[in-house]
Amino acid sequence: MHRHTKTTLLAVTAAAAVSGIAVATNYLLTKGLMDIALNRQIPVKSKKGQAKLMGSEEEFTIMEQIAGNADILRDKPHTVINLTAGDGTSLTGHWFEVKNAKRILIAMHGWRSSWCQDFGSIADFWQSQGCSVLYAEQRGQGNSGGDYMSFGLLERFDCLDWIKWVNENTNASLPIYLLGISMGASTVLMASELNLPSNVVGIGADCGFTSPEAIWKHVAQNNLRIPYGLHRRAVEDLCRKKINLSVNDYSATQALANCKVPVLFIHGTADSFVPVEMTYQNYKACSAPKRLFVVPDAEHGMSYLVDREGYEKETQQFWETCERRWEKQHE
Repeated sequence: MHRHTKTTLLAVTAAAAVSGIAVATNYLLTKGLMDIALNRQIPVKSKKGQAKLMGSEEEFTIMEQIAGNADILRDKPHTVINLTAGDGTSLTGHWFEVKNAKRILIAMHGWRSSWCQDFGSIADFWQSQGCSVLYAEQRGQGNSGGDYMSFGLLERFDCLDWIKWVNENTNASLPIYLLGISMGASTVLMASELNLPSNVVGIGADCGFTSPEAIWKHVAQNNLRIPYGLHRRAVEDLCRKKINLSVNDYSATQALANCKVPVLFIHGTADSFVPVEMTYQNYKACSAPKRLFVVPDAEHGMSYLVDREGYEKETQQFWETCERRWEKQHE
């Protein structure tokens, strides 16, 4: 073989090998990140990666401080609810009923969190306002079934199953609100376009993202410093293999364009996980009556702790407005 030809072939072979290694490395990295994002169980070695995904160390310190509130809520007497979702997945919820309830809240917690962790701090306020609350455990987490989380793509349909349970097992004449924080917020926002019963009168979304793809892209590029474009194809393939849906099959903004239920949007300006700009985008997309409450300097999911008085005032006004609207519709 001619020396030049041989050298060229060797160079091409080496380049192909390097390229193949790069592709394989990118795929393995993407797979690891997708396992963290969607899998119920993640490798112990991925714990630090999860921390980088979530945001600042300060946020973790605050979360440790409110762990006591989570313990208090979890240990209060209540009824554990088990039902089967439309796709056969088992779901678990926690029903806290108050006497002479004025309204019912269905609360959806966030990614890799829990019902008592995310709502332990606000639970007493809800109770004092005459709210019976159903705290749902999101699929792929806690005691609910499912091997994967889906960032709202599948969880939105679970909202219908919880609403059905409430209407069949409680006072169906009471107004219902869908509430969520972080991934739970995006879950209830994605559910806003569904055929909701008439007594679902409002939706509350605290620090929700616009879509699974948007939040994954943001976290990859801003928290992990990874160029999302290099991994997008692998993300789509892995997402479809795990949950039979593409990462960009649906979004909160799509649902909100057809939403007819009033929405209260809440977000902190210092959120390092879900940027406040995503709530601005969701707010702009919403075609229903809407309110916006932005808390300066609040980290991810911490708006209630930073401005408790303002948060409670906005929530009370939202309930009053929604219930007056609902009553007029039924005169």
